Amino acid sequence: MWHRFVTLLNDIKIRNKLLLSFLLAALLPVLLVGGYLTAEMRQMAFNNAMEQASTNVDRIKKRTEEVIRVSLDISYRLSNDARLKKLANRHYESVYDVVEAYRDYPDMREYLRLYKEISNIRLYTDNATLLNNWELINASDDIKASDWYRHALDHESLVSWRYIEDERDHKKYLSLVRTIELESLKKYGVLVLNVNANMLNSILSQETFDTMIVDDQDNIVAANRGDWKNKKLTDLSLDRNMLTQRSGTFEATLNGIPSKVLIDEVKPASSENGIRIISVFSIGSIVKEPNKIIRLALTVIVISIVLAFLLIYSVSSLFSRRMLRLSRHITRVGLGDFDTTLQIDGKDEIGLLSRQFNSMVRNIHDLMEEVTQSNERNRLLEQKQSEIRFKMLASQINPHFLFNALESIRMEAHMKGQTEIARIVRLLGKMMRNNLEAGNSKIPLKQELEMVSCYLEIQRFRYEDRLRYEFHVDPALEALYMPPLIIQPLVENAVVHGLDNNAEGASVKVAILREGNAAMFTITDNGIGIPEERMDKIMQTLEDAEEREGERIGLRNVHVRLKLTYGESCGLSIRSKPGCGTAISFAIPLEGGMIDA
Repeated sequence: MWHRFVTLLNDIKIRNKLLLSFLLAALLPVLLVGGYLTAEMRQMAFNNAMEQASTNVDRIKKRTEEVIRVSLDISYRLSNDARLKKLANRHYESVYDVVEAYRDYPDMREYLRLYKEISNIRLYTDNATLLNNWELINASDDIKASDWYRHALDHESLVSWRYIEDERDHKKYLSLVRTIELESLKKYGVLVLNVNANMLNSILSQETFDTMIVDDQDNIVAANRGDWKNKKLTDLSLDRNMLTQRSGTFEATLNGIPSKVLIDEVKPASSENGIRIISVFSIGSIVKEPNKIIRLALTVIVISIVLAFLLIYSVSSLFSRRMLRLSRHITRVGLGDFDTTLQIDGKDEIGLLSRQFNSMVRNIHDLMEEVTQSNERNRLLEQKQSEIRFKMLASQINPHFLFNALESIRMEAHMKGQTEIARIVRLLGKMMRNNLEAGNSKIPLKQELEMVSCYLEIQRFRYEDRLRYEFHVDPALEALYMPPLIIQPLVENAVVHGLDNNAEGASVKVAILREGNAAMFTITDNGIGIPEERMDKIMQTLEDAEEREGERIGLRNVHVRLKLTYGESCGLSIRSKPGCGTAISFAIPLEGGMIDA
């Protein structure tokens, strides 16, 4: 059945075949995919907006908590401030006494100066001898009758957050209200700290969605919309069920517009109430931009479909079209596009050529993929081999000493009064611990030099006056990061050769100086030097691809690790003549060496 259909299809005229293919292969998929993508784009835009709004609310919550936490901390300090309690509870004989007492207590003014998160601090007391200086206030009858004042006295152990008026400027502020026990006879004062409203509004002004901060009495204490400030939540055309919600995501209608509302509560510790952060955005504003893009895309698609239909209909009868299409595909392959496939539309010579073309493109594409994958595998293999080789080289130079045993020896020597032996054992233990802990990560030059100093001190204890050493280090290079155990093997080599057949003893000099954009390291000894034949053998050993059985690995290890880390030009350089000592030097570039590893 299918074979007969294919045969019939191949017998149809090219023009009709192209028109039918266009309808089945282009128009229907575009309509289906377009409808699917439209729905997905709208949903994606909505989800992104919800995620952004949730992120914004979390950010506002954290920043708001940071602001009001300052008021909370200051209130705790003042509630335990004995000087403030004495000031507020004292009975004053004259105005002069009051002024002097105020002058001796500048703490409230200092808090206002140091913390921008608060705009005013005042303590209400029942002390008629006080003067009103806007910090300590003798509570009037109106204040005592206010809801927030009576509530604070009734809940003396808790902090509450209220949106109350400040008597100075008669403006309302979100304020921390709590009682302070002024004396043991249950006499209380009410402490009020105004949160800086400008700072709260500044936090909200950076948000793209309409956002406000509301207290538990539904007062809008801050908002990024000017017409919402100093209003109550009930003044907005918002669904009534929103007034009782403390947190969550809800659908609501604001001024007749379907909207999403995100609510999160901020309730500081030891507070009986908190505040809410409410973010509102209309659903229409979320999908407005995607709808615009979708309409534009649909317009372009429709125009493209109409033009393609007319073009195919007008030129499909021309035989040259098939040849031109084949030519275009060959050009695309020539430009490197191997994902192209030529439609096979018959059994004639062009159809056969099309089959061969498609087969050729697939073979070339598969071959290029295999070559690319093979190159990538080889690169990864070489990289891993280099890493393994580096780790092996680094581990060879770490002798595994028995640190715990040395610590026991040190303690025994110390207890028996052998302080010098205990010191040397401690240095040896410190040196071995650093060796055992050394890995591939780089360490500061200062730490490397400490290990070298430990080694030299141990050797000087052994050889006494026969060993002398000195350091010449540029202080600016002490923060240079470098591989561990680089300098110590070279110093050890210098000590051994300096003492070898030298009656005067060894003199070792370590110089680390800056030369241009590199740190130049030079380790010099006063040994008998190295004969030319021996020098050639040493240099050959340094450059050997594999280690030789029985050869000393110290110099070669350092040489290979330097080249693996900094490049071929950064290996060891050895200068020596018989009877003139030996100098080993290397350079480390400063471009990346000063960065913490």
